[in-house]
Amino acid sequence: MTRRQPALILHGGAGASVPAAQRPLRQQGLERAFAAAWAILQHGGTALDAVVGATVAMENDPEFNAGVGSCLNQDGEVEMDASLMEGTTYRAGAVGAVRHLRNPILVARALMEEGRHVFLVGDGAERFARARGFLPVSREELVTERQLRRWHATRTAGEPGTVGAVALDRAGRVAAATSTGGIFNKHPGRIGDSAVIGAGTYADDTLGAGSATGDGEAIIRATLTRTAVDYLRDGRDPTRAAQAALTLLHRRTHGEAGIVLLDALGRVGYAYNTPAMSLAFLSGDTLVVQV
Repeated sequence: MTRRQPALILHGGAGASVPAAQRPLRQQGLERAFAAAWAILQHGGTALDAVVGATVAMENDPEFNAGVGSCLNQDGEVEMDASLMEGTTYRAGAVGAVRHLRNPILVARALMEEGRHVFLVGDGAERFARARGFLPVSREELVTERQLRRWHATRTAGEPGTVGAVALDRAGRVAAATSTGGIFNKHPGRIGDSAVIGAGTYADDTLGAGSATGDGEAIIRATLTRTAVDYLRDGRDPTRAAQAALTLLHRRTHGEAGIVLLDALGRVGYAYNTPAMSLAFLSGDTLVVQV
């Protein structure tokens, strides 16, 4: 088996520009998540372990719209989506509209490991989680004061970001993970692209892997990550492939989004057509963090 140099790129959401006061905290969160995942890859861990590790770190960070700090729906409740996929056997797991789980990505992984189902939602997903030993958390443990004030004021500025990660490990395996609290003031029961394989998350060892963020309904309609990964088929650079996928998305749906992408060679890329996107990746030996 040919050993590869590991590769990793994270995102913390695409959308409005992050307010200046929040940028240092967002940057620190991305740096911590990247460090956790990169350590896994450097010590011979799998791409799947790395993307889960990065996503858990961001789910636990209230600066992001995933896990703790998720935005609230019309009823003032948290409803979270998450998915992950590995590119060797196309195993995948996803949960949608869950309310009492601190780390939805871990439940998605447990579902993937069980192998019977790919996608569980709502109460069924939470019952599965309890049966697998995941302890439920209260609404108060997930809702931050900032999100609660925002819900009461129905403001939309400074949206914290959906989170995602894609990685290549030394064995040449790729994986992707995405997690979110969804869109602010959404209708209860709404599920976005972050839980949908091929839309928010996709991985294929022979091509690459991607994670998307942005206008979930448009991303689902365009199967954005599957489209972007397919654009890698002719050897196209990941940044060009990401840009081509976003061009198609906007032409067909007028949607706004961002995507991170890596190919089977470990080249990373990204693109977005929103005002801003939070990112973390290595350029040579230098960690680049954009907020």
